[in-house]
Amino acid sequence: MARKRSLWQRAKLRAAYLRRILGSPREAFRRFGVWRYRNMSLRRLILLSAVLVGLLGGISSVILKNLTHLIQHFVENTLVEQMGFNGFYFAFPIVGITLTLLVIRYVIRREVGHGIPNVLYSISRGKSLLPFRSTYASLITAPLTIGFGGSVGLEGPAVGTGAAVGSNFARLLNLDAKTRSLLLGCGTAAALSAIFKVPITGIIFVIEVFALDLTMASLIPLILASATGILVSYVFMGQSLTLDFRQDASFHPGNILYYVLLALFTSLASIHFTRIYSRVGKFFENRLHSRLTRLLLGGLGLGCLIYLMPPLYGDGYATMNSLLAGDFASVIDFSWAHGWTDNPWMAVVLLVVLLYLKMVATTVTFGAGGVGGTFAPTLFMGAVAGLAFAQAVNLVHPEADLSLSNFSLVGMAGMMAGVMQSPLSAVFLIAETTGGYVLIAPLMIVSALSFVITKFYTPYSVYTEELAKKGDLPGRDKDKAILREMELDELIETDFVKIPVDATLGEVVQNAVARSSRNIFPVVSPHNHLVGIVLLDDLRQVMFDPSLYAKLRVSDLMIQPPAVIDTQTDTMETIAQKFQKTGAWNLPVVGYHNRYAGFISRGRMLSAYRQKVVEMSRDAELF
Repeated sequence: MARKRSLWQRAKLRAAYLRRILGSPREAFRRFGVWRYRNMSLRRLILLSAVLVGLLGGISSVILKNLTHLIQHFVENTLVEQMGFNGFYFAFPIVGITLTLLVIRYVIRREVGHGIPNVLYSISRGKSLLPFRSTYASLITAPLTIGFGGSVGLEGPAVGTGAAVGSNFARLLNLDAKTRSLLLGCGTAAALSAIFKVPITGIIFVIEVFALDLTMASLIPLILASATGILVSYVFMGQSLTLDFRQDASFHPGNILYYVLLALFTSLASIHFTRIYSRVGKFFENRLHSRLTRLLLGGLGLGCLIYLMPPLYGDGYATMNSLLAGDFASVIDFSWAHGWTDNPWMAVVLLVVLLYLKMVATTVTFGAGGVGGTFAPTLFMGAVAGLAFAQAVNLVHPEADLSLSNFSLVGMAGMMAGVMQSPLSAVFLIAETTGGYVLIAPLMIVSALSFVITKFYTPYSVYTEELAKKGDLPGRDKDKAILREMELDELIETDFVKIPVDATLGEVVQNAVARSSRNIFPVVSPHNHLVGIVLLDDLRQVMFDPSLYAKLRVSDLMIQPPAVIDTQTDTMETIAQKFQKTGAWNLPVVGYHNRYAGFISRGRMLSAYRQKVVEMSRDAELF
């Protein structure tokens, strides 16, 4: 005991010594920042940060996956097998979603949201700033939802967590918005790389979905982060794969027509799922105002679906692996449909029903309050769609002898390209997970066709539909990309002399005109609320007549500005639009409750815009 006490005391002394040397964590990072500016170039810092973010992003994915599997093992092996009652599957989803909502309300105390849409919104409106709670919120809530049977996936939460790690790491180092976006992408690439062991797909997904610029300055850090993520996955999870399948059947060019038809089928399924996702989500949000009502209706509905069709339980990767292995009979051999699978056409019908009900189960899980992503459900639907299509063709035209596993894999890519509108990511995900590029031609054809057809009928993916309606969708428009990089606070000028709304002309001439070098004056209330503006050109017409000094008041001379910039709602894009629409050279800025904050001038904004163009050109040559 004495020895333990001495060791504890020694540890306390060492900790006290480190605190004395380094100070508080904030002080330590401040010192590191000073040292970095003196001794480390930005390029080296970005490369080092990419590796560290990749390490943390990979670890977060490993934790997320293992925690989910631990809960699933407890539920399936402890509660179901030992008690021998499959009816528990009916109650598990509502239990999991209830636990999720309790954690959100009493532990996190903020809405968790969906991982990828949250990241896209932060890129568009938040300067790639994600709150610190996003680094752990999904790690707790998603395993509860999915482990108890929620019909959603882990990839969305993994992406959101990895992105939050990158964003907060960059903020800790006081890096600018562009570098934050890059490290946010590094965290995302590492998370996806660790989940699927697909490092190339992780990089392509970031570039394709997050619209990150494809330059050497961004590509090298993404490669380092993605490689670090997959190494972490191998260290902690060994050779185990989420999609455990290796391609052995060859591709026959004579089947190209069937792959084209598969693309049509997956695009129709993608359109249908996107619309169901939107409509069911609106139903839960607009019609069911009580969270308890959403929980009961959604949880019980999901429980019924899973009880009728057990493959809808959880993320569905076990079912996908069975389908890819050719064991689809066991997948659709439900207790209520026992013997139906002896009829091959009935098996196809059951697969189509499973495809449709997976769409419903996923959207209901979200509507009830579950936390997860649409990545895994999309792959599930693609595998089922491809298998159903190939089986139907083989029944109609036996000479075709289509490979069920090939069409399941290509169906995954087609569904992913349509639902997520990320065809390149779909191609490389399947190519990497199968360990080869045997199917690269049909993967490219089906993904491209599915993407084009789906986008024609549904311009936005499940991730971007709501963001696009609000104008918050990041894109590859260079002009908008530069505007997003600009900081509103840095453009506000405050050297304008304010005029009280009840001032006389004489007071304006003496206290404002005589002390200002500007030709515009903001008029404010006693509480600093912006009331209007007074132009020097209007004052010149009366300021040289002293007889009017006591008669005229500011309210007689004041006009309303052509537009007002609100720091709470306006983005740099909307500010640029206001300048273009009004033709004004100066526009007033207000903050909370219409409180006057200053002015933004067209000249200063153009100068900042030009500076960002120069910086982006230099960044492209960073490596």
